[in-house]
Amino acid sequence: MTTLSSPVPVPRMGARAPEITRDIYGMPVFATILAADLDATVSWYTDGLGFISLFAIPGPGGAPMLVHLRRWQFQDVLVRPTSGPVEPGTGLTLSFAAVYDELDELADRARAHGGGTVEGPMETPWNTRDLTTTDPDGNVVIFTAGRPPELADAGFSEQMETWNREQGLR
Repeated sequence: MTTLSSPVPVPRMGARAPEITRDIYGMPVFATILAADLDATVSWYTDGLGFISLFAIPGPGGAPMLVHLRRWQFQDVLVRPTSGPVEPGTGLTLSFAAVYDELDELADRARAHGGGTVEGPMETPWNTRDLTTTDPDGNVVIFTAGRPPELADAGFSEQMETWNREQGLR
């Protein structure tokens, strides 16, 4: 691993998701998505997936021309309305860090909200637990959590340790 500080908690049972901050900061990376129905898409992310609406910028006539959503620090999504149908890209998926224990509740919340689709959560061969969602415009968003050590695949973990040693990382 690294000594670099991260807002993502160390994978373990009982880990808690960080609080959502309303601080304004320079975003090292963010996603911008187009929405055919801005209200439905913003509702999917806020009411269904637990993001907050940080702010909206009004356009001509007062309707929002951009809505800034946030989940954890550095998990920012900008949503812009479009006048036509949205054509989702192929091969692009947004992935957000999560904690293991929050995924079931997040899946239930999104399913209850409706308006998008939810698959999982499911364990992956690379020691994560993933929840795959699709927003009303067809954009795929995955919430991925590292498995706590006691639930990790020992064989995969050993492969990663060996690779790290071979690369001089440990």
